[in-house]
Amino acid sequence: MKLPVKPPSTIATLAKLRSRGDTLARLLSVPWDVAPDERYRHWDTFRHALPRSGFTAEQQWLMVKTARRQQYRPLPLVDTSGEPFVFCLPLPALEMIASVDRFAHGVDDSDVELEGSYSFLFDSIAEEAITSSQLEGASTTRAVAKEMLASGRAARTNSERMILSNFQALEYVREIASLPLTPERVLELHRRVTEGTLDEPTASGRLRRADEDIVIDDEIGNRLHTPPPYPQLEERMKLMCRFANGVGFDGYMPPVVRAILLHFWLAYDHPFYDGNGRTARALFYWSLLNQGYSLIEYVSISNILRRARAKYSRAFLYVENDENDATYFVLYQLKVLLRAIESLQSWATRKLAERSHVRDSSLNLRQLETLEFLLGGKSRQVTTPSHARKYSVGIETARLDLNELVSRGLAIRVRDGRSFVYVAVR
Repeated sequence: MKLPVKPPSTIATLAKLRSRGDTLARLLSVPWDVAPDERYRHWDTFRHALPRSGFTAEQQWLMVKTARRQQYRPLPLVDTSGEPFVFCLPLPALEMIASVDRFAHGVDDSDVELEGSYSFLFDSIAEEAITSSQLEGASTTRAVAKEMLASGRAARTNSERMILSNFQALEYVREIASLPLTPERVLELHRRVTEGTLDEPTASGRLRRADEDIVIDDEIGNRLHTPPPYPQLEERMKLMCRFANGVGFDGYMPPVVRAILLHFWLAYDHPFYDGNGRTARALFYWSLLNQGYSLIEYVSISNILRRARAKYSRAFLYVENDENDATYFVLYQLKVLLRAIESLQSWATRKLAERSHVRDSSLNLRQLETLEFLLGGKSRQVTTPSHARKYSVGIETARLDLNELVSRGLAIRVRDGRSFVYVAVR
């Protein structure tokens, strides 16, 4: 990965300007925004897209950075040298936050109803589990992975184990969504995310040890990040949990910004031997659900991140490369989240249209969605245990659901070894 160009020293630029009073006066006479042209650019791209003529790139950067510093708000997160991370909320961020809020509270322009749909929820959690694992190297196909999760069969490969563990971890996130975050719950979340998937099995559910301090390099050996050392991890995690629970930061912070910064915090600290990315993204979901954004569990951010891994990594690099300015990561993740919401709404509209041919007012929603699933492919089948697990109902309720489909002539029951499977009637 090509590393971003480090911004020039504003102190050095200002020193040069002091001998050129006319230029400094002209610079000061112009209003400078933190995000010229509504783009919060890092120096890496800012130097090629200057907002004004008549000034050098360094001179314009000096003024934009000065405007940003006046709006920076320090975070309780500090880097390995003790310097705090900061952020600000330029106009583009405020506009995106408002869009996320409209969706999360069900007041956007979409006509798609999501809450109460078992199928949408299962598919969304499955999608996030699959793509979050693929970001970390899982190599199975989406179709095979969804078949495994829907049928409840055991994982056959390490990639499938990663996906299954991630799925179970996201279900755990839903279980603890109303509870405060504690170090113990973070460790339990990591254990569930990584169970059966690590080269070092004992590393699941614990902080990395003193002999496991790591550095993050790219594929050609460029040093990208050096996380905090082992002795700091326990205390840093306590501070992270305080921040996640709304303690340790003065003033108001939009819920989605808190969730994004929590994601960044765990990824920066990298407190685990492996599985940090999956755990960080799971914490993002916990934070939004905990703050009342119930519709967010239908959204898969990893599906968007997977398509542009380099931009995801670069958002982290921009922060450390420019005075710990976490605004870069906040803005990037807001864009990802909005794209994920748009993708969900488009997908949900298609699914509702596809479901129209199996509408039957006398069937319950579980039966309708099961019938839709069975009609979606020649080899699709369900079992009583898989139906019970998917819809969080008892075995007897699941059996009644499926047997009613059989009695109506919509499905048939076929013996498979010592058990039965249900398939659609064509």
